[in-house]
Amino acid sequence: MDVKENLTPAEWKLMECLWAKAPRSGREAADELHDSAGWSRSTTLTMLRRMSGKGAVICGEENGMKVYSPAIARDDAVARETDSFLGRVYRGSLSLMLNTMTRQRELSREEINELYDILRKAGEDEA
Repeated sequence: MDVKENLTPAEWKLMECLWAKAPRSGREAADELHDSAGWSRSTTLTMLRRMSGKGAVICGEENGMKVYSPAIARDDAVARETDSFLGRVYRGSLSLMLNTMTRQRELSREEINELYDILRKAGEDEA
């Protein structure tokens, strides 16, 4: 995918809909987003066209009907957003971000153990 900018909150809703099940027809996406986000059919179809133009959504055809699929995996979109956020807010410093986050909210024992596991694995990968 050649999307240059980050996804907006509305675009994330649309992408989550497509990541959950794809391909989807415009009607299927509109029904889902009406139920989950209160969007009108025209809002959903406009977003699908716009996201297709941006290269984030692939528009195809099945049985004479337009169908839409994500052009990027969710994990890749999350990584792009995380890198952008880290660079923009924390000047690229992961330790500064973690320090800020752990001061802002209490971590459960399970979260602390998960962080230790992540750091151990990162250390092993470098060895």
